[in-house]
Amino acid sequence: MTWLRVPIVFLLVFLAACAHTGRPATYLVEPTGPYLLDSGDIVRVTVYGDPELTSNYRVDDKGAISMPLVGAVAVRGLTTETATRRVTSALASGFMRNPNVALEVAEYRPFFIQGAIRNSGQFPYVYGMTVRAAISTAGGHTETADRNSATIYRRQGDEMVRGNVELDFPIMPGDTIVISERWL
Repeated sequence: MTWLRVPIVFLLVFLAACAHTGRPATYLVEPTGPYLLDSGDIVRVTVYGDPELTSNYRVDDKGAISMPLVGAVAVRGLTTETATRRVTSALASGFMRNPNVALEVAEYRPFFIQGAIRNSGQFPYVYGMTVRAAISTAGGHTETADRNSATIYRRQGDEMVRGNVELDFPIMPGDTIVISERWL
């Protein structure tokens, strides 16, 4: 009987070494990083001392905001701090002396969700959202949905990357979330 215990113990150790949790070790999409402006974002530009220039501006398809006096200012791919410096520089180039500018995101571009959820489509992004919150925003899972993971498509630089993630993974504006059906 004791001779049977030794092979069973070795078998269990071997099987434990082969175990896989199903969780991805790394994500192809980056879970963190500074927020970068892109088409569809609405930014609030405050120019102190000039209420006519202080307004909300939408980042257009070319990645620029169009302001009075200076015209189009490219902001795609910039953080709000870098975009502030760019707008300040544009205003200082012959239009204002020492402009004092603040720029912040007034409204994020939407995210998209599709697949095995109740309402597919485009939804407004709220800072700090996770996949789970996006699913709730879209009305929840269908009866046949995979309730443990999702696939996110995200633009990173010039590439569109894809990653399988868990439901507590943070999403970003512009992400496309796909909820698969589970296989029985």
